[in-house]
Amino acid sequence: MDSFLSYGIDQHERLLTALWQHVTLVAITLALSIVIAALITALVYRNPKVREYVQGSLSAFYAVPSLALFALSIPLLGIGETTAIVVLVAYNQFMLVRNFIAGLAEIDNGLVEAARSLGLNRLQTFIHVQLPLAAPVFIAGIRLAVISTISIATIASLIDAGGLGDLLFLGLRTNNLDMLLWATLLAAAFALVSGAALTGIERLFARNRQEQNL
Repeated sequence: MDSFLSYGIDQHERLLTALWQHVTLVAITLALSIVIAALITALVYRNPKVREYVQGSLSAFYAVPSLALFALSIPLLGIGETTAIVVLVAYNQFMLVRNFIAGLAEIDNGLVEAARSLGLNRLQTFIHVQLPLAAPVFIAGIRLAVISTISIATIASLIDAGGLGDLLFLGLRTNNLDMLLWATLLAAAFALVSGAALTGIERLFARNRQEQNL
């Protein structure tokens, strides 16, 4: 325990730098993932056949091991953070598109038609009616994507993307238990805090939805 605490104190700058790299990688990935998933959802939602095909394709893609996909991407994109982000964004599409579509599908079509009859266009109907009602399911998908990204991003250090994975693999190679434990602890804490925050937001939206339905 003493050596563990001493390592944390002595190497705090190194640990914080790795954590910041990991947070940055996850944040950029998440922002791009949500935008792309929203566009895919908007394009396929109204066409059941296309929607089913896209979801099936994303499911098959998600089944590919992340390490294999990183390796396959290197000849095309090289190594580094950009390659890691491209792969992570692609992985997130399955969870996000699935939940975005599920959230919209749960909405009573009568509410949408009522909003349109009041003069709201499609964008206004989405912002004022569909988005608030579908938000809990949307957030659930984002939460899954965040936790998955935090985990898979550690593997991205193998292609020189930085982050906590650098310390994890270096700790394994050098048999440095303190480094390994600190990297694991920080990754776990990042996932737990992110998951708890998004769960809280999800419950808040769910509570507001219940109140609106009363």
